[in-house]
Amino acid sequence: KAVLQVAEKTPTGYKVDIDDVKVEKKPGESITDTKLINGIVLDKEIVHSGMPKRVENAKIALLACPLEIEKTEFDAKINIDSPEQMEAFLKQEEEMLKEMIEKIAAAGANVVLCQKGIDDMAQHFMARKRILAVRRVKKSDMEKLAKATGGKIVTNLDDLTPADLGYAEVVEERKIGEDKMTFIEGCKHPKSVTILIRGGTERIVDEAERSIHDALCVVRDIVQEPKILAGGGAPETEIARLLKEYAETLPGREQLAVQSYAEALEVIPETLAENAGLDPIDILSELRALHEKGELWAGLEVHDGKVRNMLEAQVIEPLSVKKQIIKSATEAATMILKIDDIIAAGKMKTPPGPPKGPGETPGEF
Repeated sequence: KAVLQVAEKTPTGYKVDIDDVKVEKKPGESITDTKLINGIVLDKEIVHSGMPKRVENAKIALLACPLEIEKTEFDAKINIDSPEQMEAFLKQEEEMLKEMIEKIAAAGANVVLCQKGIDDMAQHFMARKRILAVRRVKKSDMEKLAKATGGKIVTNLDDLTPADLGYAEVVEERKIGEDKMTFIEGCKHPKSVTILIRGGTERIVDEAERSIHDALCVVRDIVQEPKILAGGGAPETEIARLLKEYAETLPGREQLAVQSYAEALEVIPETLAENAGLDPIDILSELRALHEKGELWAGLEVHDGKVRNMLEAQVIEPLSVKKQIIKSATEAATMILKIDDIIAAGKMKTPPGPPKGPGETPGEF
């Protein structure tokens, strides 16, 4: 579901960027509590306690500029001679920050997600206007937020308009485990989503993340090239059979090369049998016999240790992955065969020491 959500249709098919699926880990609860969020989850909390913890029908401003008074690029010194001048100076800073927040409010934003820092005074003004704000959001998360909410990342507050705002049904701070996280949910047609992984321990969560990444890659391959093959070593056994038949039509050494390639393909079902604790010779013999009879999708079902139709057993693989595996293995073998010579580094010989005097033995000084 996550991959289909972020898939983009092109004239030649579908294109999927796995990076558009954000995976957020948080130990605690059970792994069955892992869920897909139609939006983005930020491992950040709201910057000010006076801000609302939940905003519905959120209009989100994505800012790549700081909401604070920036220091000048050159060294400057201000001489203040009286308390009135100091007060005027501080008042001017306050007015500048207030003007920034007024611009945000005028654009209609009630949620601010800022890539940079937010001044304490700016936080105070936003809290008074009931604007929810999060600061120090990572650049990669900002890009995902733009895809999810439909908003535009603004680098200058003067350029902020209502058209630049993103939308989400709910923006809410929730406590997950021991930490607080910000959820941006209910986005319209989000092109970036989040999978929030839960688990009893850090190790379980890390293992779940690896498994989810592998699953996402498999689904992406199927979406981009919707063609599948049976698994269980069935394609390799069938290709090996056809190559052996083809080898018999070739003269000379070419025949041996094709036969060796066919035998190399049969290593896949052999390895599957060994890993399942079965006799690889018996399994390979049975596979060859069935493929000779025309059972194209006969392969090894490792769960029960039997050879059966892999399509009926619903053991399938993406065609694109299988093609890449065979192509990469062939290129690696070809590269090794092209090596003319190997230079092996021998052990370094100890350089001879100074000549020993009469009566000296090794080790004497």
